[in-house]
Amino acid sequence: MAVKEKTRLIVFDVEGVLIPRNMFFFQVGRTMGFFTLIQILLYRLLYESGIISLDVSLKHIFRKLKGQKMETLQHIFNQIPATARLQDFFTQIKKQEKCQIVLISSSLPTAIVEQFAACLNADYAYGINVCVNNVGKITGEISGEVIEVNGKKKILHQILIKTGLNLRDCTVVARDRNNRCIYTKETKKIGYNPNFIIRIKSDHVVMGKLAGVLPILNDKKTKWSCPSVNDLIRENIHAAGIFTPIIAQIIGLLPVIIFISGLSIVYLISELARLNGKNLPLISAITRHAASQSELYGFVAAPLYYAIGILLTLIIFPFPASAAAIAIFTLGDSVASIVGGSLGIKLAFNKGKTLEGSLSGFACAFLASCLFVAPWIAVIGAAIAMIVEYLPLPINDNVLIPIVTATVLMLLLLI
Repeated sequence: MAVKEKTRLIVFDVEGVLIPRNMFFFQVGRTMGFFTLIQILLYRLLYESGIISLDVSLKHIFRKLKGQKMETLQHIFNQIPATARLQDFFTQIKKQEKCQIVLISSSLPTAIVEQFAACLNADYAYGINVCVNNVGKITGEISGEVIEVNGKKKILHQILIKTGLNLRDCTVVARDRNNRCIYTKETKKIGYNPNFIIRIKSDHVVMGKLAGVLPILNDKKTKWSCPSVNDLIRENIHAAGIFTPIIAQIIGLLPVIIFISGLSIVYLISELARLNGKNLPLISAITRHAASQSELYGFVAAPLYYAIGILLTLIIFPFPASAAAIAIFTLGDSVASIVGGSLGIKLAFNKGKTLEGSLSGFACAFLASCLFVAPWIAVIGAAIAMIVEYLPLPINDNVLIPIVTATVLMLLLLI
Protein backbone atom coordinates (compact mmCIF):
# COMPACT_ATOMS: atom_id res chain seq x y z
CA MET A 1 0.00 0.00 0.00
CA ALA A 2 1.40 3.38 -1.01
CA VAL A 3 2.25 5.85 1.74
CA LYS A 4 0.27 9.07 1.42
CA GLU A 5 2.50 12.05 0.61
CA LYS A 6 2.45 14.66 3.35
CA THR A 7 2.25 18.40 2.85
CA ARG A 8 5.73 19.86 2.60
CA LEU A 9 5.02 23.52 1.95
CA ILE A 10 2.25 25.46 3.72
CA VAL A 11 1.34 28.96 2.53
CA PHE A 12 -0.54 31.26 4.92
CA ASP A 13 -2.13 34.51 3.91
CA VAL A 14 -1.46 36.90 6.80
CA GLU A 15 -4.40 39.31 6.94
CA GLY A 16 -7.68 37.59 7.65
CA VAL A 17 -5.97 34.31 8.59
CA LEU A 18 -3.13 34.97 11.05
CA ILE A 19 -4.33 38.40 12.17
CA PRO A 20 -7.88 39.76 12.05
CA ARG A 21 -8.88 41.34 8.75
CA ASN A 22 -8.34 45.15 8.69
CA MET A 23 -6.88 45.14 12.22
CA PHE A 24 -3.52 46.61 11.18
CA PHE A 25 -5.00 49.41 9.06
CA PHE A 26 -7.60 50.08 11.75
CA GLN A 27 -4.93 50.64 14.38
CA VAL A 28 -2.75 52.71 12.03
CA GLY A 29 -5.71 54.86 11.00
CA ARG A 30 -6.69 55.52 14.60
CA THR A 31 -3.27 57.03 15.31
CA MET A 32 -3.76 59.45 12.40
CA GLY A 33 -7.21 60.74 13.31
CA PHE A 34 -10.83 59.84 12.72
CA PHE A 35 -11.19 61.16 9.16
CA THR A 36 -8.04 59.40 7.97
CA LEU A 37 -9.29 56.19 9.60
CA ILE A 38 -12.63 56.45 7.79
CA GLN A 39 -10.86 57.02 4.44
CA ILE A 40 -8.56 54.04 4.97
CA LEU A 41 -11.46 51.76 5.90
CA LEU A 42 -13.46 53.07 2.94
CA TYR A 43 -10.70 52.09 0.50
CA ARG A 44 -10.58 48.63 2.12
CA LEU A 45 -14.35 48.31 1.83
CA LEU A 46 -14.32 49.36 -1.84
CA TYR A 47 -11.76 46.65 -2.57
CA GLU A 48 -13.58 43.96 -0.59
CA SER A 49 -16.80 44.88 -2.40
CA GLY A 50 -15.06 44.41 -5.76
CA ILE A 51 -15.49 48.07 -6.77
CA ILE A 52 -11.77 48.86 -7.03
CA SER A 53 -8.71 46.62 -7.43
CA LEU A 54 -6.30 45.70 -4.65
CA ASP A 55 -3.41 47.78 -5.97
CA VAL A 56 -5.60 50.88 -6.39
CA SER A 57 -6.92 50.49 -2.85
CA LEU A 58 -3.45 50.07 -1.33
CA LYS A 59 -1.91 52.93 -3.29
CA HIS A 60 -4.56 55.29 -1.95
CA ILE A 61 -4.04 54.00 1.59
CA PHE A 62 -0.25 54.32 1.57
CA ARG A 63 -0.49 57.84 0.17
CA LYS A 64 -2.46 58.61 3.31
CA LEU A 65 0.45 57.17 5.31
CA LYS A 66 3.00 59.45 3.63
CA GLY A 67 5.35 60.95 6.21
CA GLN A 68 4.80 58.18 8.77
CA LYS A 69 7.90 56.36 9.98
CA MET A 70 8.20 52.68 9.14
CA GLU A 71 9.25 51.96 12.71
CA THR A 72 5.92 53.45 13.86
CA LEU A 73 4.02 51.01 11.66
CA GLN A 74 6.19 48.18 12.97
CA HIS A 75 5.44 49.22 16.56
CA ILE A 76 1.69 49.28 15.84
CA PHE A 77 1.84 45.81 14.31
CA ASN A 78 3.76 44.49 17.32
CA GLN A 79 0.86 45.52 19.57
CA ILE A 80 -1.51 43.10 17.81
CA PRO A 81 -2.13 40.38 20.44
CA ALA A 82 -1.66 37.37 18.20
CA THR A 83 1.99 36.35 18.29
CA ALA A 84 1.98 34.14 21.42
CA ARG A 85 -1.06 32.15 20.28
CA LEU A 86 0.35 31.78 16.76
CA GLN A 87 3.75 30.66 18.04
CA ASP A 88 2.07 27.68 19.70
CA PHE A 89 0.01 27.03 16.54
CA PHE A 90 3.09 27.01 14.30
CA THR A 91 5.01 24.85 16.78
CA GLN A 92 2.26 22.24 16.54
CA ILE A 93 2.46 22.30 12.75
CA LYS A 94 6.23 21.88 12.78
CA LYS A 95 5.96 18.95 15.20
CA GLN A 96 3.35 17.14 13.14
CA GLU A 97 4.57 17.93 9.65
CA LYS A 98 7.95 18.01 7.99
CA CYS A 99 7.26 21.23 6.19
CA GLN A 100 8.34 24.74 5.34
CA ILE A 101 6.01 27.64 6.06
CA VAL A 102 5.42 30.68 3.88
CA LEU A 103 3.81 33.91 5.09
CA ILE A 104 2.51 36.09 2.30
CA SER A 105 0.60 39.37 2.54
CA SER A 106 -0.87 41.68 -0.07
CA SER A 107 -1.46 44.41 2.52
CA LEU A 108 1.51 44.59 4.89
CA PRO A 109 5.01 45.96 4.24
CA THR A 110 7.67 43.31 3.62
CA ALA A 111 9.72 44.45 6.62
CA ILE A 112 6.77 43.80 8.94
CA VAL A 113 5.98 40.39 7.41
CA GLU A 114 9.64 39.36 7.69
CA GLN A 115 9.80 40.23 11.39
CA PHE A 116 6.49 38.46 11.96
CA ALA A 117 7.83 35.36 10.18
CA ALA A 118 10.96 35.41 12.35
CA CYS A 119 8.82 35.44 15.52
CA LEU A 120 6.78 32.48 14.25
CA ASN A 121 9.77 30.53 12.91
CA ALA A 122 8.34 30.62 9.38
CA ASP A 123 10.71 30.01 6.49
CA TYR A 124 9.64 32.60 3.91
CA ALA A 125 8.00 36.03 4.11
CA TYR A 126 6.62 38.28 1.37
CA GLY A 127 4.79 41.59 1.51
CA ILE A 128 4.53 44.99 -0.15
CA ASN A 129 7.65 46.96 -1.02
CA VAL A 130 7.06 50.31 0.69
CA CYS A 131 9.34 53.16 -0.35
CA VAL A 132 10.93 55.16 2.47
CA ASN A 133 13.21 58.20 2.30
CA ASN A 134 16.66 58.57 3.89
CA VAL A 135 15.16 59.32 7.33
CA GLY A 136 12.91 56.27 7.30
CA LYS A 137 9.64 58.01 6.45
CA ILE A 138 7.12 56.54 4.01
CA THR A 139 6.99 58.33 0.65
CA GLY A 140 3.57 56.95 -0.28
CA GLU A 141 4.87 54.81 -3.16
CA ILE A 142 4.49 51.02 -3.13
CA SER A 143 5.38 48.14 -5.44
CA GLY A 144 5.93 44.40 -5.43
CA GLU A 145 4.76 41.15 -6.95
CA VAL A 146 2.18 40.54 -4.20
CA ILE A 147 -0.07 43.31 -5.54
CA GLU A 148 0.36 42.37 -9.20
CA VAL A 149 -2.10 40.16 -11.09
CA ASN A 150 -0.92 36.56 -10.53
CA GLY A 151 1.94 37.96 -8.45
CA LYS A 152 1.48 35.44 -5.64
CA LYS A 153 1.63 32.63 -8.19
CA LYS A 154 5.00 33.91 -9.40
CA ILE A 155 6.27 34.00 -5.82
CA LEU A 156 5.06 30.46 -5.15
CA HIS A 157 6.81 29.16 -8.27
CA GLN A 158 10.04 30.87 -7.18
CA ILE A 159 9.85 29.08 -3.83
CA LEU A 160 9.14 25.75 -5.50
CA ILE A 161 12.20 26.15 -7.70
CA LYS A 162 14.35 26.90 -4.63
CA THR A 163 13.05 23.94 -2.65
CA GLY A 164 12.68 21.41 -5.46
CA LEU A 165 9.03 20.87 -4.53
CA ASN A 166 5.96 20.95 -6.76
CA LEU A 167 2.39 22.19 -6.47
CA ARG A 168 1.15 18.82 -5.18
CA ASP A 169 3.36 19.37 -2.13
CA CYS A 170 1.60 22.64 -1.27
CA THR A 171 -1.24 23.61 1.03
CA VAL A 172 -2.65 27.13 0.82
CA VAL A 173 -4.61 28.65 3.72
CA ALA A 174 -6.37 31.85 2.65
CA ARG A 175 -9.46 34.00 3.00
CA ASP A 176 -9.36 36.70 0.34
CA ARG A 177 -9.91 36.50 -3.41
CA ASN A 178 -6.44 37.87 -4.19
CA ASN A 179 -5.17 34.34 -3.37
CA ARG A 180 -7.16 32.61 -6.11
CA CYS A 181 -4.13 32.57 -8.43
CA ILE A 182 -2.40 30.11 -6.04
CA TYR A 183 -5.59 28.10 -5.63
CA THR A 184 -4.48 25.71 -8.34
CA LYS A 185 -5.87 22.27 -9.12
CA GLU A 186 -2.81 20.54 -7.66
CA THR A 187 -2.63 22.31 -4.28
CA LYS A 188 -4.62 21.47 -1.16
CA LYS A 189 -6.81 24.52 -0.59
CA ILE A 190 -8.13 25.53 2.83
CA GLY A 191 -10.45 28.53 3.06
CA TYR A 192 -10.40 30.17 6.48
CA ASN A 193 -13.56 32.26 7.09
CA PRO A 194 -13.39 32.81 3.32
CA ASN A 195 -15.23 35.18 1.04
CA PHE A 196 -17.53 33.68 -1.57
CA ILE A 197 -14.90 33.18 -4.32
CA ILE A 198 -12.41 31.38 -2.08
CA ARG A 199 -15.26 29.37 -0.51
CA ILE A 200 -16.18 27.95 -3.93
CA LYS A 201 -12.60 27.06 -4.84
CA SER A 202 -11.56 25.57 -1.49
CA ASP A 203 -11.17 21.84 -0.82
CA HIS A 204 -11.89 22.48 2.86
CA VAL A 205 -13.49 25.40 4.69
CA VAL A 206 -12.78 26.29 8.32
CA MET A 207 -15.03 28.74 10.13
CA GLY A 208 -14.23 30.14 13.56
CA LYS A 209 -10.90 29.35 15.21
CA LEU A 210 -7.65 28.90 13.29
CA ALA A 211 -6.97 25.70 15.26
CA GLY A 212 -9.58 24.07 13.00
CA VAL A 213 -6.94 24.05 10.25
CA LEU A 214 -4.70 21.58 12.13
CA PRO A 215 -6.85 18.43 11.69
CA ILE A 216 -7.06 19.12 7.95
CA LEU A 217 -3.29 19.44 7.68
CA ASN A 218 -3.01 16.11 9.50
CA ASP A 219 -5.85 14.49 7.53
CA LYS A 220 -7.82 13.92 10.75
CA LYS A 221 -11.52 14.37 11.48
CA THR A 222 -12.57 17.69 12.99
CA LYS A 223 -13.76 17.48 16.59
CA TRP A 224 -17.03 19.06 17.63
CA SER A 225 -16.80 22.36 19.49
CA CYS A 226 -19.47 24.43 21.21
CA PRO A 227 -20.53 27.70 19.56
CA SER A 228 -18.79 30.71 21.09
CA VAL A 229 -20.61 33.21 23.29
CA ASN A 230 -20.37 35.71 20.43
CA ASP A 231 -22.00 33.22 18.07
CA LEU A 232 -24.87 32.55 20.47
CA ILE A 233 -25.52 36.24 21.14
CA ARG A 234 -25.41 37.09 17.44
CA GLU A 235 -27.72 34.28 16.39
CA ASN A 236 -30.20 34.95 19.19
CA ILE A 237 -30.44 38.58 18.07
CA HIS A 238 -30.89 37.34 14.51
CA ALA A 239 -33.64 34.91 15.53
CA ALA A 240 -35.48 37.58 17.54
CA GLY A 241 -36.44 39.22 14.25
CA ILE A 242 -39.25 36.65 13.94
CA PHE A 243 -41.32 38.88 16.27
CA THR A 244 -41.13 41.83 13.85
CA PRO A 245 -44.10 40.87 11.62
CA ILE A 246 -46.11 39.79 14.67
CA ILE A 247 -45.60 43.18 16.34
CA ALA A 248 -46.42 44.89 13.03
CA GLN A 249 -49.79 43.15 12.98
CA ILE A 250 -50.52 44.24 16.55
CA ILE A 251 -49.45 47.91 16.50
CA GLY A 252 -49.34 48.60 12.77
CA LEU A 253 -46.68 48.55 10.07
CA LEU A 254 -45.71 52.24 10.16
CA PRO A 255 -44.57 52.32 13.83
CA VAL A 256 -42.42 49.23 13.24
CA ILE A 257 -40.82 50.77 10.13
CA ILE A 258 -40.12 54.00 12.05
CA PHE A 259 -38.65 52.05 14.98
CA ILE A 260 -36.35 49.90 12.82
CA SER A 261 -35.23 52.94 10.81
CA GLY A 262 -34.53 54.92 13.98
CA LEU A 263 -32.64 52.03 15.56
CA SER A 264 -30.55 51.69 12.38
CA ILE A 265 -29.61 55.37 12.53
CA VAL A 266 -28.64 55.04 16.21
CA TYR A 267 -26.55 51.98 15.34
CA LEU A 268 -24.83 53.89 12.51
CA ILE A 269 -23.94 56.70 14.92
CA SER A 270 -22.73 54.12 17.44
CA GLU A 271 -20.42 52.49 14.92
CA LEU A 272 -18.95 55.82 13.81
CA ALA A 273 -18.39 56.71 17.46
CA ARG A 274 -16.76 53.31 18.14
CA LEU A 275 -14.37 53.79 15.23
CA ASN A 276 -13.46 57.13 16.81
CA GLY A 277 -12.65 55.41 20.10
CA LYS A 278 -15.91 56.34 21.85
CA ASN A 279 -18.78 54.15 22.99
CA LEU A 280 -22.51 54.62 22.84
CA PRO A 281 -24.02 52.96 25.93
CA LEU A 282 -25.65 49.57 25.35
CA ILE A 283 -25.38 49.60 21.52
CA SER A 284 -21.55 49.52 21.51
CA ALA A 285 -21.54 46.84 24.23
CA ILE A 286 -23.90 44.62 22.22
CA THR A 287 -21.75 45.09 19.11
CA ARG A 288 -18.59 44.07 20.97
CA HIS A 289 -20.22 40.90 22.30
CA ALA A 290 -22.03 39.90 19.10
CA ALA A 291 -19.48 40.72 16.39
CA SER A 292 -16.60 38.42 15.49
CA GLN A 293 -13.09 39.58 16.35
CA SER A 294 -12.23 40.41 12.74
CA GLU A 295 -15.41 42.46 12.30
CA LEU A 296 -14.47 44.75 15.18
CA TYR A 297 -11.56 46.21 13.19
CA GLY A 298 -13.82 47.88 10.69
CA PHE A 299 -17.37 49.07 10.34
CA VAL A 300 -19.66 46.19 11.42
CA ALA A 301 -22.22 46.39 8.62
CA ALA A 302 -24.08 43.09 9.16
CA PRO A 303 -26.78 44.57 11.48
CA LEU A 304 -27.55 47.27 8.90
CA TYR A 305 -27.91 44.68 6.14
CA TYR A 306 -30.16 42.71 8.50
CA ALA A 307 -32.35 45.77 9.16
CA ILE A 308 -32.48 46.65 5.44
CA GLY A 309 -33.55 43.10 4.55
CA ILE A 310 -36.40 43.14 7.07
CA LEU A 311 -37.47 46.71 6.21
CA LEU A 312 -37.61 46.07 2.45
CA THR A 313 -39.54 42.84 3.00
CA LEU A 314 -42.11 44.58 5.22
CA ILE A 315 -42.49 47.55 2.85
CA ILE A 316 -42.55 45.77 -0.52
CA PHE A 317 -44.47 42.57 0.21
CA PRO A 318 -47.96 42.13 1.68
CA PHE A 319 -48.84 40.10 4.74
CA PRO A 320 -48.61 37.07 5.10
CA ALA A 321 -45.83 36.68 2.48
CA SER A 322 -43.61 39.21 4.25
CA ALA A 323 -44.24 37.66 7.68
CA ALA A 324 -43.47 34.11 6.51
CA ALA A 325 -40.32 35.24 4.66
CA ILE A 326 -39.02 37.07 7.73
CA ALA A 327 -39.79 34.06 9.94
CA ILE A 328 -37.91 31.76 7.55
CA PHE A 329 -34.98 34.14 7.29
CA THR A 330 -34.55 34.93 10.98
CA LEU A 331 -35.13 31.56 12.62
CA GLY A 332 -33.96 29.19 9.87
CA ASP A 333 -30.68 31.02 9.22
CA SER A 334 -29.86 31.27 12.94
CA VAL A 335 -30.46 27.58 13.66
CA ALA A 336 -28.49 26.55 10.57
CA SER A 337 -25.52 28.66 11.70
CA ILE A 338 -25.48 27.27 15.24
CA VAL A 339 -26.01 23.60 14.35
CA GLY A 340 -23.75 23.48 11.31
CA GLY A 341 -21.17 26.04 12.36
CA SER A 342 -18.41 23.71 13.50
CA LEU A 343 -19.20 20.14 12.53
CA GLY A 344 -21.09 18.12 9.95
CA ILE A 345 -21.06 16.66 6.47
CA LYS A 346 -19.73 19.39 4.21
CA LEU A 347 -21.88 20.17 1.20
CA ALA A 348 -20.50 20.18 -2.32
CA PHE A 349 -19.76 23.52 -3.98
CA ASN A 350 -20.10 25.48 -0.73
CA LYS A 351 -17.99 23.66 1.86
CA GLY A 352 -18.68 26.29 4.50
CA LYS A 353 -22.16 24.78 4.87
CA THR A 354 -23.07 21.41 6.35
CA LEU A 355 -25.87 18.94 5.71
CA GLU A 356 -26.87 18.97 9.39
CA GLY A 357 -26.99 22.76 9.50
CA SER A 358 -29.03 23.03 6.32
CA LEU A 359 -31.54 20.35 7.38
CA SER A 360 -32.04 21.81 10.85
CA GLY A 361 -32.37 25.30 9.40
CA PHE A 362 -34.91 24.03 6.87
CA ALA A 363 -36.97 22.31 9.58
CA CYS A 364 -37.09 25.39 11.82
CA ALA A 365 -37.77 27.70 8.87
CA PHE A 366 -40.69 25.47 7.84
CA LEU A 367 -42.18 25.41 11.35
CA ALA A 368 -41.78 29.17 11.76
CA SER A 369 -43.42 29.98 8.43
CA CYS A 370 -46.36 27.66 9.21
CA LEU A 371 -47.44 30.36 11.66
CA PHE A 372 -48.37 32.53 8.67
CA VAL A 373 -48.94 30.34 5.58
CA ALA A 374 -50.21 26.87 4.65
CA PRO A 375 -47.72 24.01 5.21
CA TRP A 376 -47.26 23.29 1.47
CA ILE A 377 -46.31 26.93 0.87
CA ALA A 378 -44.09 26.92 3.97
CA VAL A 379 -42.16 23.91 2.63
CA ILE A 380 -41.43 25.63 -0.67
CA GLY A 381 -40.51 28.91 1.02
CA ALA A 382 -38.11 27.21 3.44
CA ALA A 383 -36.51 25.27 0.58
CA ILE A 384 -36.00 28.45 -1.47
CA ALA A 385 -34.41 30.22 1.51
CA MET A 386 -32.03 27.32 2.18
CA ILE A 387 -30.99 27.20 -1.49
CA VAL A 388 -30.26 30.94 -1.55
CA GLU A 389 -28.39 30.64 1.76
CA TYR A 390 -26.41 27.67 0.42
CA LEU A 391 -25.24 29.43 -2.72
CA PRO A 392 -22.05 31.47 -2.09
CA LEU A 393 -23.38 34.61 -3.76
CA PRO A 394 -21.68 38.05 -3.60
CA ILE A 395 -24.89 39.78 -2.44
CA ASN A 396 -25.32 39.91 1.33
CA ASP A 397 -27.54 37.06 2.63
CA ASN A 398 -29.32 39.35 5.07
CA VAL A 399 -30.81 41.27 2.16
CA LEU A 400 -31.10 38.55 -0.47
CA ILE A 401 -32.75 35.73 1.50
CA PRO A 402 -35.86 37.55 2.79
CA ILE A 403 -36.51 39.36 -0.50
CA VAL A 404 -36.16 36.27 -2.73
CA THR A 405 -38.20 34.16 -0.30
CA ALA A 406 -40.96 36.77 -0.01
CA THR A 407 -41.15 37.05 -3.80
CA VAL A 408 -41.69 33.29 -4.16
CA LEU A 409 -44.21 33.18 -1.32
CA MET A 410 -46.21 36.06 -2.76
CA LEU A 411 -46.44 34.28 -6.15
CA LEU A 412 -47.53 31.05 -4.43
CA LEU A 413 -50.22 32.88 -2.48
CA LEU A 414 -51.59 34.28 -5.72
CA ILE A 415 -52.11 30.81 -7.20
